[in-house]
Order: sequence, then C-alpha cells, then structure tokens
Amino acid sequence: MKAGIALARFVERVAAPPALRREGRVRRLVGMTLEAEGLPGEIGELCTVRGARGDVAVEIAGFRGDRTTLLPLERLEGIADGAPVIATGEPFAAPVGDALLGRVLDGLGRPLDGKGELRDAGWRAVVSTPPDAMSRPAIAQRFETGVRSIDLLSTLGEGQRVGIFAGSGVGKSTLLGKILREAKADVTVLALIGERNREVRDFVEKQLAVHGLARAVVIAATSDRPALQRLKAAHLAATVAEHFRDEGKRVLLVMDSATRFAMALREAGLAAGEPPATRGYPPSLYSELPRLVERFGTSTKGSITALLTVLVEGDDMNDPVADCLRGLLDGHLVLSRSLAERGHYPPIDPLKSLSRLMDQVVAPRHLAAAQKLRQWLALHEDHRDLIEIGAYRRGSEPLLDKVIDKLPQIHALLRQAPEERTPFATSLAALAALTETPEPRSPA
Repeated sequence: MKAGIALARFVERVAAPPALRREGRVRRLVGMTLEAEGLPGEIGELCTVRGARGDVAVEIAGFRGDRTTLLPLERLEGIADGAPVIATGEPFAAPVGDALLGRVLDGLGRPLDGKGELRDAGWRAVVSTPPDAMSRPAIAQRFETGVRSIDLLSTLGEGQRVGIFAGSGVGKSTLLGKILREAKADVTVLALIGERNREVRDFVEKQLAVHGLARAVVIAATSDRPALQRLKAAHLAATVAEHFRDEGKRVLLVMDSATRFAMALREAGLAAGEPPATRGYPPSLYSELPRLVERFGTSTKGSITALLTVLVEGDDMNDPVADCLRGLLDGHLVLSRSLAERGHYPPIDPLKSLSRLMDQVVAPRHLAAAQKLRQWLALHEDHRDLIEIGAYRRGSEPLLDKVIDKLPQIHALLRQAPEERTPFATSLAALAALTETPEPRSPA
C-alpha cells in the first residue's frame, strides 16, 4: 500500500517540475463539488488547487465523462474557473506515534492546541485494511469503564465495539468524560466529529482534564469544517488507534458521534452524485460504516475498544444510522431521557442496554447476579403503571413486593456521581449482596 502523503507535505509534491507532474484545470464548481478537466488520477488521490488566496487540498471522488470530480478538504474561497489542479500521486496520510499524546489535532492532523508542530511523528496512510477475520483473537478480557451500571450489567471486553445511543441533552458528554478518565486503557483516542466549536475546548478542559489528556489524542473536526474533513477525522482517529494497537497497547477509541460521520458521508456522497436513499442517505452509507467499524477490535498485537455515540433524533431507535450501527456493533448502551429527567446519573437504561460479549468476559456467578437484577427490574417495569396509580396491592405478588422494597438499594447501586470511584471488586460484592447470590469471583 502506498505510504500516503500528509497535508503539510503538499508543497514538496506540487513544486515538482511541470514536465513531471499531472495537472488539470477547474471547469465547474457547484456547492462543495469541483470538476477538473484533463486530470488523470485515482479515487482517493490527493490533489491541490491553486487559488487566489493560496492552495486548497482536494481529493478525487469520482469521474463524470472526461472530467474528474473533486471534493475539498478545506474551504474553497479564492478558487476561480480555470485554476490549476495538480495531482500528488498519493492518498492522505495521518501523523502517528507518541508525539501525539496530550495533543489536540484538527481533522487533517494539524495541531489545534497552540503547542507547536508535531515533532518525531511518523506518517501512515489513512485508508487501511482491517485485520483478517480469522486472525483476530477472541475477546476474553474484561474492559473496566469505571461506571458501575456498565461494568456490572453490560460488561464490556477488550476489543469490543459498542454504541452509546442517546438523544440530545441526556448526559452523553459527562458519561464519556468519566469513561475516558477512568477506563483501564494504555491510550485513549477521542474523535469529535461535527461538534460545536465551543464544546471541543469545554470537553477537553472540563471532561478530560490534565490527567485524562496526558494519555489521550484528541481529533476534532467541528461542524463548520467541510464534509470530507469530518470524514477524514474519523479515519484519522482509526489510523492513530491502529498504530498504538500495533505497538501492543490497549487502546480506547471514543467517537462522538458516528451519526455526524454518517451525515458528513451523506453530504459528500450527494455532492459526488450518489442517489439519495433512506432519509436522504446514499447507498454508500451501508458500505462505509462497516468499513470504519471493522477497523476496530482485536489483533494479534493489541486491541481497540471502541465506543461510538449515536444520536437518535426524537429518541427514535429506528433511525437508519442507529439501525445500521446496532447490527454492526457488539452491543449498545441506551441513555434514557426519563431517567435523566429524574436526576438518575448515569441515565443508562439497563433493560434496553446489552453487551453481546458479557458472557465471555465475566464469571458465571457475576452473569447470574446480573441476570437476576435485570429480571427484577423487568418485573417492576411491567407493573410500573399499576404501582404509580396505587392500583397494586402488596401481597398479590411476593417477588414484586421484594423488588419494591429493594428498589432504593438498586437505584443506589446503579447511580454514580461523575467524580465517584468504586473498585470493580467492591461493586461486584455489592451486586452479590443485593441479589442474594453467592459473591461472584472477580476474574484476574
């Protein structure tokens, strides 16, 4: 595979003698799409357009007749009809390595934190092939998030891919901040895709804080950036995570959000001429999402545990993006608006949340205790309306009476303040005592 080229190295390529470079001319610009004439190239190849206000990086996205379709990685101000378009011969590459730890980068790998240029960083092509299916080790190690309701009832494994499904304003950012600070990972990679500008600094300074940022790499492509840059930011984050995984490290990758990645894909796909399908999303959505998700997981060297947030419009879990990702991922955590409105933090709905690999990473007694608590919560939920209107009479169902009596203890176990820390063994003992089961043995 070609090594790729970083945006900062464009000048070297486009300064080559005219006889040795491939060059075309801009002939059409509509919205965010350019068409160039006389420019041979490959899909995914980087090019640069000479504009009145400086060079603009673009990528070859397709072909229409004898013209090449280009999508911009930067804003298109200053581009005129007939502007030269020069091909670099290489795809986009990402900076990788320890030099990125503690840094905040934009969607093209350029520093945003005012700490100067990246020094001693390596470069790696952003587009890569996921590990072969038969070469992936089985997931067998527990991944501790530091959040009791997750670790006890929806336990994750190292290398698992999980979706956090939530509407707006339900406490998603606070939950992510706690996981990033508390999770047992060697390196964390945070991709903020399509966030508001204000929220990036807010998240880094308030949620990550200094101790969380020291072992993290933050990649931010805010909502005002071109769609292709938002797409590249997600793949850049995957590339950085893959580099650390190849060094044998346990990597936690958090992408906020996969929905905005899909929206950027819709914008870029429609601009490139794809037909709209379900809710305007192009057919490529159903190939590009798996292409991204399958880059995460285990390898023979290390692991990438991925948490992808999914915004559900109007709390609609059947949104096309949510529905597609639910089938691709190894589990889902659902944040409940009603729990959030009652002041229950974190507002994770234990009955709607599921880890598909929990039975592979916990002891049988832990699994039995978790299932028993879920059954109790389901029983109470089935009778909630009767209880709330006072129509339920105690004594008619002894098990439900027992659950009602234990409800304050259940809520106390599943509630957790953002700054509250509980060792996993302590949480496990509390679950055993609450469900009156033999205390589960904590796997080493």
